[in-house]
Amino acid sequence: MPLLHHMQVSGNSYKVRLCARQVGFECALKDYPHDSGLTRTPEFLAKNPNGRVPLLEFEDGGCLAESDAILWYLAEETPLVPALAWDRAKCLEWMFFEQYSHEPYVAVTRNIMTYLPKEERAKRAHALPDLIARGNAALGVMETHLAKNEWFAGVRYSIADIALYAYTHVANEGGYDLTKHPAVSRWLKRVAEQPGHIPITESW
Repeated sequence: MPLLHHMQVSGNSYKVRLCARQVGFECALKDYPHDSGLTRTPEFLAKNPNGRVPLLEFEDGGCLAESDAILWYLAEETPLVPALAWDRAKCLEWMFFEQYSHEPYVAVTRNIMTYLPKEERAKRAHALPDLIARGNAALGVMETHLAKNEWFAGVRYSIADIALYAYTHVANEGGYDLTKHPAVSRWLKRVAEQPGHIPITESW
């Protein structure tokens, strides 16, 4: 059985668990506690030299890293990847946006404010205003799109929505006020109503 190396509180790991549940992909889980250092061991680095989870490991020893690449692998040939070429390209567009313009700010502020020890949080406090401003800019881009569209790629729920949902739905833990983004808030509710949805606190 494939093994998913993951971190329970990580949005990047959560998106893979959520997708796996919704497409019926069965795998075992190995949890790496936050700041445990276990992804920096020689054993783990031999599987993923980048030293990060999630990492999907197969029975033959093959390993697939990067959360959005894993999403695409799991969802290919399912309704979670759009059928039309244009919609698939838009799906990738939003997934690239998530990793480049959204996650580095929304996820990082959440990590600083919720998971870092008090002393470490104080050292990084000077960076928070800029991080939050950039995160709000990303949420603003999402708001503009969702004011006119129910989903991010085509006319139905897809892995683009999963990718953006993972850290957006816990953005309040990073100091973001989602009430300022009503279209985003309505979209979050639609995502949570999808069949097979699980909360970030649940493994399966």
